[in-house]
Amino acid sequence: MPQPSRSRRHFLQMLSAGLAGSALLAACARVGSSSTAATSYLVYVGTYGPADQDNIWLYRLEPATGGLTRVTGARGGASPSFLTVDARHRTLYAVNEIDNYQGTPNGGVSAFAIDQQSGGLTLLNQQASGGTIPCYISLDKSGRHALVANYGNGTVAALPLGEGGKLQPASSVDQHTGHGPHKNQTNPRGHCMLPDPSGKFLFAVDLGNDTVYGYTLAPGGQLQRLPAPAHQAKPGAGPRILTFHPSKPLAYLINELDSTMTALAYDASRGTFREIQTITTLPAGFTEWNACADVHVSPNGKFLYGSNRGHNSLVVYAIDPSSGRLTLVEHVMLPGKTPRSFTFDPSGRVVLVAHQQSDTVVTYFADARTGRLTPAGISVDMTSPVCLQVYPDFLRG
Repeated sequence: MPQPSRSRRHFLQMLSAGLAGSALLAACARVGSSSTAATSYLVYVGTYGPADQDNIWLYRLEPATGGLTRVTGARGGASPSFLTVDARHRTLYAVNEIDNYQGTPNGGVSAFAIDQQSGGLTLLNQQASGGTIPCYISLDKSGRHALVANYGNGTVAALPLGEGGKLQPASSVDQHTGHGPHKNQTNPRGHCMLPDPSGKFLFAVDLGNDTVYGYTLAPGGQLQRLPAPAHQAKPGAGPRILTFHPSKPLAYLINELDSTMTALAYDASRGTFREIQTITTLPAGFTEWNACADVHVSPNGKFLYGSNRGHNSLVVYAIDPSSGRLTLVEHVMLPGKTPRSFTFDPSGRVVLVAHQQSDTVVTYFADARTGRLTPAGISVDMTSPVCLQVYPDFLRG
């Protein structure tokens, strides 16, 4: 997860000393000419920008051109890195990626009301994240709980959502244990917490001990861990983020520390995974430092994309429709450093890529038939972008 010379903790310490991060780069991708794209989409961006300035941004994306236009910004507190928005587009939630929340060994979680005319954010409230350095947040399928993964000490937490979307104190926190053989695996490190497509199970990916845990969520908000791990990665792999296929019982897991991608068959009745294939995310002959970051299946379900920090590329695979196995399509060399996050617009036409250490966003068009990416020639500047979330344009202003 962290680079050799700059760990996540060290990076956050530099931020508090006044050193802002680096770069955001967004990329957009064209699907086929038959695709029908919305007039525009909204893009919220979480960053490591300074707390005394706007550090959560809203852009409008024009999928026909890949253009990005800044709409508004808001102060999200310290390091509002990862974001999610509720299904009604009324509330935005952000983790505050710190290790000392109001004098306690916790990170923070913040809730913001979304102005339906402007998209602007108004702080509703904040809560402790149930662990240190939270780096991922999602909502359960009922929309009644926020789910948080804490990288610093390897916990995951459920926080009930109250009236008006306000966060309640954590109803349940689960502590992972153990560690892996890699030097960045000295303790458990929660990196992802999300529901499966049905909402029956929740999954927590732990980079520090190479494990994917399965959970159910009781009506009272208690996380109940399944008896056995849902998936055990190769020792030292450093699993980081899990994503599900949009229509098939498949999931894909990007492994940060050994630069691999794992294809998984998903048993939705038991909440378990079976490994199909694990392959490299790097081209043959590349031997320099690399750490994988983000992973997404294209909306049409035909292609899988992952990001490489170090090689500074997106890897593109074709997904076999029968087996779920992956075949390399291409490596797309990016014009910036540290592609921390990337995402598709809902149509699959545009891919946006955030480069944390180049403070830019560039856009690419994706070909729906081949999966290949073409630069859109668009770039916007932003301080230390970390997370990109794209939604239909719901503003009425």
